[in-house]
Amino acid sequence: MTDIRPIAVCFVLTLTALSGCSRQPPAAAATAVPQEAAAAPAQPDVQTVTGTVAETLAAANYTYVRVKPDSGEEVWAASAQFKVAVGDRVVVPLETPMENFHSPTLNRDFPLIYFVSRIAHEGEPALPAMALGHSPQGGSASGAEVAPVTEMVAPVKGGTTVANVWANRAALAGKTVTVRGKVVKFNSGILGKNWVHVQDGTGTKSDGSNDLTITTLAPAKVGEVIALTGTVAVNKDLGAGYAYEVMIEDAKIAAQ
Repeated sequence: MTDIRPIAVCFVLTLTALSGCSRQPPAAAATAVPQEAAAAPAQPDVQTVTGTVAETLAAANYTYVRVKPDSGEEVWAASAQFKVAVGDRVVVPLETPMENFHSPTLNRDFPLIYFVSRIAHEGEPALPAMALGHSPQGGSASGAEVAPVTEMVAPVKGGTTVANVWANRAALAGKTVTVRGKVVKFNSGILGKNWVHVQDGTGTKSDGSNDLTITTLAPAKVGEVIALTGTVAVNKDLGAGYAYEVMIEDAKIAAQ
């Protein structure tokens, strides 16, 4: 499994929980795991462990820690790079567990590791968690929101619509498509990628087919209309309640 998961779990030092859609539970995720892990978004009321750092490792832009909790077994966790030393007391949210995870950068296997949104030093104020999940109304990491898109956004030549990707997801799985739509939500640095929700006025809000999650390294702004080309993935399950019936992965900005 690739290392993108250490998320920025997409990874990732700050974050606010958003409600999920029935067909696309809150997730953050995503999915294809980038190159050196990314951490997944924290869920509301997620369980945490507090303990002493027994070992710490640096990998790409992420920090791994082995924590000896006050009670129970040791825990390995990874998050976006932060300052920590052996002996420090930390609080680890048990988000996105990954079994039999191999880190290419460290060339090391972990029977179980948690890729989390933030590993805090004991006593630090808690930060809100930001889910990657589906939100019909959208919103940026800063909390801005935009109304659901109701007017049709015309697809680019050779492109397709959000509703069509949903309707034909099984046939499109593994294929490259281009979708043009309005950005209704943007979360950066999760699971080593940026997470974009786009709507183009097609599909229906009630079943979630009006909104499509796309991962990319490209920046995006809530409210702008962009075209993205990437690979369709179906039934992506990151664990810990983060799953997508359909999404587009590793997308690049396309000409409009």
